[in-house]
This record gives sequence, C-alpha cells and structure tokens, in this order.
Amino acid sequence: MFDYDTYFSERIRGIKESGQYRVFTPIERLAGSFPRAIHHGSQGPREVTVWCSNDHLGMGQHPQVVEAMQQVVARSGVAAGGSRNISGTTPHHLSLEREVADLHQKETALTFITGYAANDAALYVLGRMLPDCVFFSDRLNHASMITAMRASGAERHIFEHNDPAHLEQLLRSVDSDRPKVVAFESIYSMDGDIAPMEELCAVAKRHNALVYVDEAHTVGMYGPQGAGLATQLGIADEVTLLMGTFAKGYGTAGGYLAGPTAIIDAIRSFAPAFIFTLSMPPALAAAALTSVRHLRHSDEERQQLHERARTVKTRLRDVGIPLVTDQSHIVPVLVGDAHKCKELSRILLDEHAIYAQAINFPSVPHGTERLRINPSPVHTPDQVDHFIQTLDETWTRLHLPRTGTRTPLNAAA
Repeated sequence: MFDYDTYFSERIRGIKESGQYRVFTPIERLAGSFPRAIHHGSQGPREVTVWCSNDHLGMGQHPQVVEAMQQVVARSGVAAGGSRNISGTTPHHLSLEREVADLHQKETALTFITGYAANDAALYVLGRMLPDCVFFSDRLNHASMITAMRASGAERHIFEHNDPAHLEQLLRSVDSDRPKVVAFESIYSMDGDIAPMEELCAVAKRHNALVYVDEAHTVGMYGPQGAGLATQLGIADEVTLLMGTFAKGYGTAGGYLAGPTAIIDAIRSFAPAFIFTLSMPPALAAAALTSVRHLRHSDEERQQLHERARTVKTRLRDVGIPLVTDQSHIVPVLVGDAHKCKELSRILLDEHAIYAQAINFPSVPHGTERLRINPSPVHTPDQVDHFIQTLDETWTRLHLPRTGTRTPLNAAA
C-alpha cells in the first residue's frame, strides 16, 4: 500500500537538505512605530527592525488609513458576508473602483480580495474567451500570471525577459488575424528590474495585440499621483488592461483591474476567481480608498522612498556587497547560496534584531538566492547605518564574495 506520510516526509526532507525549506517568522507590527516590530521567536518576544516588508511607503500605519478601517469595522463589521454577486458589494467597493479607474484614466475598474486573484481572473478569461487566442508572456512573469494563462488552455509563447526584439520575432510567427495578448510586469519583484515598457507596448501595437501589464510594484510609488510606471512614462493609453494591488504601495490588501468597460465586465461575468470567492471586506476597501486618495495628493512618501532606496544601494555598493540589479526601489542583495542565505538571515535576526527574509527557490532560481531589501520612508538614517554596518560585518563573517573595491565604512567622508 502507498504510504502517503512517508512520501511527503521524504519530499520535505529533500527541500530541508537543499536549504529551500521555509520557516515562518512570526512578526507583530507596531502601528505608528513601524519598521519596529515584535518578533515572537525562541528567545521570547523582542523588538526588531523589519527590512523586507512590502508596505513600501508605510501606509499600513498611516493614521487616516487606520481610522478609515476602524470606522467601517465599527459600522459594518469585519467582513462583507459573501461574494460580490451575493450580498458582498458595498458602497466602499464601488467608491474604490471609481477611484482607481479615475487614477489610471480607464473606463472602469474591478476589485479583488488579492492581487493574485486579479491576475488569475483576467488572464484566464482572456485566454478562454478570445477565439484562438495566443499569449506572449515575459519569461519572468509572476506565478499568478503563468498559472492563469496555462489554465486558460490558450496557446502561449514565452519571450526572453525584457526583450522587445524577441517579442517582435514571436509575434511575427503568428497569424496576424489571431487575437493576441502581450503580458508583462512593469517592475519585477524579485530582481527589482524595470521593463522596457515603451518598446514592448510599441511592438504590441504594431501587431494589434492587447497589452496586459501587472503594475503591482509601481502603483502608489511611481508616476503622477502614484498612477504607476506607464503613466510616468506617458504611455498609459498603450496599456489595455492594468493590474494593480493595494498590498504594497498602498499598505493594505487586495488587488484590482482597470481597463475598458467591455473587458472588465466580461471578467466580472465569467471569471471563477471573481465569481466564487469572498468579497474584499468593506473596512479594507475603505482603508485602501483612503490610502489611494492620500497618495494622489501627496508626493512626500514617494520622494522619501526613492531617496532612501538610493542611499541604501549606494552604501551597499561602497562596501562591495553585490546587488542583482539597482534599477528600482527594490534592493535585491545577491547571496548565491541557499544555506548561507538562510544563515545570513538568521544571524541578522537572532543576533542583531534585523529581519531580512532569505529568498530561495522556487521564488528565485538556484544560485541566485538573496535578501530582498525594501527600504522605506519609515526607515530612519540611524536604522540605515545600523543595517549597512551589520550586513557588512556579517558578510565578512560568512566569507561571502564581494564585488569591486570595498570602501571601509569608517573612511573619511
């Protein structure tokens, strides 16, 4: 007889031996004091500084955002009580959808309980409904995009990462009359590199392809009013369908799509990931709406984010600590070894009260293990100094390779 427990135990043992096994790090955020948080670990509760949060602007603790959520919880409770089609649509959802549609200058928008669900719903419906549809997908697209395209059953071509010339070649190989969808991200979350959006959109336009862009890591943080990278580059009209999230720049949770009314309505009407799932809690929608509105009128948080990220990247380069890329606000520190990456993260947390999560396969390829550092406006200059000095010392302790000529941290300015 097949031994299920033994089979799965052996699989888990394999990923433990390879250094890929993941262990939860219980963190309790301190509203008003973040990035300070309480780590509930084996040493008991103690204060740490978080360097790997996706709350890039600190909006998860903004007083107006917190108050908006508290007020709606007090009035309406903690959940919507159903799907959007069955008792789960509230005025808060509709206001939020109108707001993000206006933000992106699109006809309409649709919210989801997660960004993953938004990608799943949109790409599945496009692939299933467009007759003889063919996808053209960047090689490093997010798992939510890849699984949705696969599940749709539509033909799929993979173009090399951020390579407009390869996209052009693939598009030319397909009958010009077929419906085509070009799907990519504006900023890739693990490498922090920026897509050549202008070139990719131009190629897609030449071949009459629908352009689908995941702007999860740019909305709130790039462009006028935080409308994202496409708006910053002046090509928002070239993007047919945009996916955004409230879970990163806006500091709350949930995802959304913005685009033409007909396409959004088809997704609303046919996507299992929308129809058969719980509606976003109304208090969460209210908090997200408050965050979006604040960042439409305030550039301060965005400016501080990019200034802090530039400082961290410069300081890391000065001490020869390698980065995967340095193109965006995401700072991926390249370790290149699964076991040492986990040990680096452990030392920082256990000995120095710095939480920087190790990122291993399957999130990143083997041999590119890293710490993904997310500086933010709420990290103080003293916290930056402490982080850089501690990482530099621990890097030496673990005999990790450096790049270029190291500038000693105590060198004269």
